[in-house]
Amino acid sequence: MNAGMNHDSEALDHSHGDRAPGDPQGHDKHAGHSVAMFRDKFWVALGLTVPTLIWGHMLQSVIGYTAPAFPGSRLIPPIFGTAVFLYGGLVFLRGAMQELRDRLPGMMTLIALALSVAFLFSAAVFLGFPGMPLWEELATLVTIMLLGHWMEMRSISQAQGALKELSKLLPDEAVRIVTGSVPEHEETVPVSALNEADMLLIRPGARVPADGTVQSGESPVNESMITGESSPVPKHSGDTVLAGTVNGSGVLRVTVTGIGDKTALAGIVRLVQEAQSSRSRSQLLADRAASWLTVVALTSGLITLIVWLALGATAAFAIQRFVTVLVIACPHALGLAVPLVVAISTTLAAKDGLLVRDRRGLEEARNVNIVVFDKTGTLTKGEFGVVSIVTTSEISTPDALRLAAALERNSEHTIAQGIVRTADAQHLAVTPVEKFEAIPGKGVKGIVDGRQLHVGGPALLSSLALTAPSNIAQAAAAAAQNGQASIYLTEDRRGVLAVFVVADVVREESKEAIKALHDAGIQVVMMTGDARPVAEAVAHALDIDTVFAEVLPEDKAKKITELQQNGKRVAMVGDGVNDAPALVTADVGIAIGAGTDVAVEAGDIVLIRSDPRDIPRIITLSRATYRKMVQNLWLAAGYNVIAIPLAAGVLARWGIILSPAIGAILMSASTVVVALNAQLLRRSS
Repeated sequence: MNAGMNHDSEALDHSHGDRAPGDPQGHDKHAGHSVAMFRDKFWVALGLTVPTLIWGHMLQSVIGYTAPAFPGSRLIPPIFGTAVFLYGGLVFLRGAMQELRDRLPGMMTLIALALSVAFLFSAAVFLGFPGMPLWEELATLVTIMLLGHWMEMRSISQAQGALKELSKLLPDEAVRIVTGSVPEHEETVPVSALNEADMLLIRPGARVPADGTVQSGESPVNESMITGESSPVPKHSGDTVLAGTVNGSGVLRVTVTGIGDKTALAGIVRLVQEAQSSRSRSQLLADRAASWLTVVALTSGLITLIVWLALGATAAFAIQRFVTVLVIACPHALGLAVPLVVAISTTLAAKDGLLVRDRRGLEEARNVNIVVFDKTGTLTKGEFGVVSIVTTSEISTPDALRLAAALERNSEHTIAQGIVRTADAQHLAVTPVEKFEAIPGKGVKGIVDGRQLHVGGPALLSSLALTAPSNIAQAAAAAAQNGQASIYLTEDRRGVLAVFVVADVVREESKEAIKALHDAGIQVVMMTGDARPVAEAVAHALDIDTVFAEVLPEDKAKKITELQQNGKRVAMVGDGVNDAPALVTADVGIAIGAGTDVAVEAGDIVLIRSDPRDIPRIITLSRATYRKMVQNLWLAAGYNVIAIPLAAGVLARWGIILSPAIGAILMSASTVVVALNAQLLRRSS
């Protein structure tokens, strides 16, 4: 495993996204902590708490039993309770000190205050102060708090499990081809020893150890773990392969283009981690709520203490009420409510090929009511292809395409290559051409299957003094109205045989994506620098609502601003290069077709694959994420409306009293409920 990916993996193991309430810098209240630490502390604390309970006064008075007595047995509660406080409670005391140093008192401060008050009062009673000690409550409180934090960090760790798995995708070793010697030979080396420009041999079933370009060989490659593409992607000479993907049945020779932190895989992990640590409006709301809840808890606790003492209650009872209020009002679940949902949503998105660079972009996507698409490379493939073929009765459509592709294969013109790609896509057997010749400004000619053929545009027909049959002429005229190119196939003595209408090919997924957006009540706009006839043809084919044609790159941002001034919440979808100003201006910028370039800086969200169907998926995920955030905020804070008065003892005269231990259980229960509700996002999205 290379150093860059090891670093990412370690970062995932030792931190999570839960932040101290109100912390604008995103201070991690569990920095340096781990799931294993809280787990181990919990089991040790539990082992020490059991004898504290057995020989303590609380269970004996409630259940009515007498614990076995022996010399020193009365010292078990204070000794074991102190041990639990020092061993298990120290992590909370340190957290409180950090919050106070940062001038951001919050959850850790409340917990530490409750534990300290309970310990100091119990110690005072042990030394002779009148009252009933709280050793059992103290030990139980620490143990339950440790359990709650263990479960919290475990939930965050599970939510980030997809990233951990990503960081493990690289193989440990690679097969490098040494070309500087005669004869060349293979050597197995650690992945960390690879350099750019190295030649690698990728055998069937092997994982690709680094980003690279195929030099020779053909093979399908499984990229689902990186791009979310379910079907293996055929790879040929010149194609890109990504580190961590799995080779299929063929053998590939690959030149390394990216290693370590420069691989697409490392970039994906890095972007998702950044998204999980970025601040969203919902997180800021939760932080403010947690900050206010801290103030409410301290104020309520002090008022409770003063009132009960004023009413003549014992110091032990008043302090119990004080501690219970602090515990039950602790904004623990509130601090988990949003970060856990974010961790789950961003990892779910990454698994589907949606990289969230800024959480605010994902959050804002739920409010989008208009999506603006760039045309070329977004709704279309950005490459020419044959969109229709019209022939005479003397030749079939596949045969016409086969003959034209045979001639055009020797041409480097973009339109010629579009005809060749279309023939290849239909798996036509193309015969080699003889006596090929390019005719400048007109087309090409040559002999295929013994037939003297020409392929070219309208200038070719003029130079040959040929007139197209009526059906071919009509198709060419319609293409011209749509701004599409017409390429003719002619044969000596037979004249014009076919016309190929060539245009920027519309992605098959685009129509489905736009229909999904319409079904969600979202308006669709296409913005392009192409001529209006070309833009209108694409818009008509895809049922697009509005077209902005002949728009210069520098004017695209102005169009976005105009829509926003009309009250629209705009998502801009572009290629992240010439669309960068518009992507930044939009409420949500979505860079599509980024492929391996996961360092796109303009978009809030980066799509690994060039699939416009991911746009409605983003909006669906955003809406589901927001619902879970709101639900969690209510679950985390709402119960305090009832719980705090009960903890303060307002129903004490009717015998309804919550002990600190019960308060800790209720607080921890709210954390568990929040965590479980966040996990349901996996189903609802």
